[in-house]
Amino acid sequence: MPAVDKLLLEEALQDSPQTRSLLSVFEEDAGTLTDYTNQLLQAMQRVYGAQNEMCLATQQLSKQLLGYEKQNFALGKGDEEVISTLHYFSKVVDELNVLHTELAKQLADTMVLPIIQFREKDLTEVSTLKDLFGLASNEHDLSMAKYSRLPKKKENEKVKTEVGKEVAAARRKQHLSSLQYYCALNALQYRKRMAMMEPMIGFAHGQINFFKKGAEMFSKRMDSFLSSVADMVQSIQVELEAEAEKMRVSQQELLSVDESVYTPDSDVAEPQINRNLIQKAGYLNLRNKTGLVTTTWERLYFFTQGGNLMCQPRGAVAGGLIQDLDNCSVMAVDCEDRRYCFQITTPNGKSGIILQAESRKENEEWICAINNISRQIYLTDNPEAVAIKLNQTALQAVTPITSFGKKQESSCPSQNLKNSEMENENDKIVPKATASIPEAEELIAPGTPIQFDIVLPATEFLDQNRGSRRTNPFGETEDESFPEAEDSLLQQMFIVRFLGSMAVKTDSTTEVIYEAMRQVLAARAIHNIFRMTESHLMVTSQSLRYINCMICCLSFFQFELTSVTQFAAHQENKRLVGFVIRVPESTGEESLSTYIFESNSEGEKICYAINLGKEIIEVQKDPEALAQLMLSIPLTNDGKYVLLNDQPDDNDGNPSEHRGAESEA
Repeated sequence: MPAVDKLLLEEALQDSPQTRSLLSVFEEDAGTLTDYTNQLLQAMQRVYGAQNEMCLATQQLSKQLLGYEKQNFALGKGDEEVISTLHYFSKVVDELNVLHTELAKQLADTMVLPIIQFREKDLTEVSTLKDLFGLASNEHDLSMAKYSRLPKKKENEKVKTEVGKEVAAARRKQHLSSLQYYCALNALQYRKRMAMMEPMIGFAHGQINFFKKGAEMFSKRMDSFLSSVADMVQSIQVELEAEAEKMRVSQQELLSVDESVYTPDSDVAEPQINRNLIQKAGYLNLRNKTGLVTTTWERLYFFTQGGNLMCQPRGAVAGGLIQDLDNCSVMAVDCEDRRYCFQITTPNGKSGIILQAESRKENEEWICAINNISRQIYLTDNPEAVAIKLNQTALQAVTPITSFGKKQESSCPSQNLKNSEMENENDKIVPKATASIPEAEELIAPGTPIQFDIVLPATEFLDQNRGSRRTNPFGETEDESFPEAEDSLLQQMFIVRFLGSMAVKTDSTTEVIYEAMRQVLAARAIHNIFRMTESHLMVTSQSLRYINCMICCLSFFQFELTSVTQFAAHQENKRLVGFVIRVPESTGEESLSTYIFESNSEGEKICYAINLGKEIIEVQKDPEALAQLMLSIPLTNDGKYVLLNDQPDDNDGNPSEHRGAESEA
């Protein structure tokens, strides 16, 4: 016998779209079998009905033959031979009627009854299990939706436990119903072959017995053929029994797993997270906007394929493209008071899709996998090894800190961190290097700590800003604490997010900014630091000001433009911008630090504003040069000079890189 296609019971719990797709094939086969069985039963009932009609017809024929003698024919003389002949035929017909009656009974028992039993028992069982499986799946989806809506903060542990138990019970119920359904569909592949052949065996045997009793019309060859068919049915029955036993044992093993398999987020305390994934698959909740302020969440199956994020609804044959992950960014976000949400942002800075995982482990593994894919690691010869190397290198090269105090205490490079260097072919964030670009060790000392926030201690804030009144985040003051804001010839406000800062060894080239960008972004990815506060960066003709809109009184700082010695925007991700600050120390020496920001607009505009401010400083001593420079800047209604949204390039034709005033003067 040829092999029989089967549903794998081990995949019932995962309930992936691939399994659902294969299940739809079995369901389609079962539906086709049901339609065909109904048509076959109608044909067999028609044969049985014809046989019954044959019995009635022969019985009626026999009576009619005997009734010829009773007819009062006007010209009936000489019909005695006819009457005797008809009496003989009547006896023959009566004998045939007995045979037809016996044949009709055999057809009812051996042909019609088995096909009716197959339809009423096996096909009805499959249909019932299908309905139970659908109800269990819907109940599981409802429980997962209820679980996904659990609030992130101040959640009731009792409610969480009850909902978790409800999800586990629904998932176990779905698992049990799916196993029973799969077993029934697998057994149906065997039973349908038997159900098709058994009625015809009964039909053939009935006809043979009918003709044998009337006349030996069937040869022994037909008997041997029917015997072989019967042996085949017997062998199928043996295979069915063996397969049923094997499925029963497998079902018991699969149902004996630990309850943690059914409980979502069971290892929330210390999940084992794999940060070296280059592909990932599983169910996520997708946020869809249904109106101006309304949204819906849809639970779909997502998987990565190369550099693409694919989505495959249940029942679909193949998945569709949702997002191109090359050079994109991913970060954890707070969304509608839901837990484990993350957002994928396109390379041009546009907000992409927002997804929700069902556990902390899934959330962090999805973020790590997408981050690895965005670097195009999958294009290398050995992507798994490259991912492991990149993560190990980043862990050795960066040590995050979260305050200025810690940065000052850890200003010396750590002796415990080994020097390591990421290969440019595996890191797609860093621009391609040329032969004249200095090595990373020449720009930034290995093991240099990175600062991810920019909150100043209260003492430092009071030293910078004498006074306790709140500063307006848009650069205007309620008093005269910052008189240069009113007297400045240039004011330009940019919406930015602070990414990080670190000490550098030189400010002679913009490559130090690019290297700092690479290390800051790598550190954020490795340590899963994705949340950033939106703030403002004001460029005036005297200084750079950073103003946090949320906690302004603790997040204001400014640098004189003369201390900005280098500034540049990223060559590929135009929204990244950084600058180097030279600050004198109490020991008489000078320290160099680079600050990295992400802007809502192009970083080149910030560089242009800084460059223009430094030019204003240089020409302020020359009134004529200052007047010529100011003529090129538009004037607002209140007499302030501001920048246009699109500024011309500098003499180099590249506004994204500017040297400090020391070289351009």
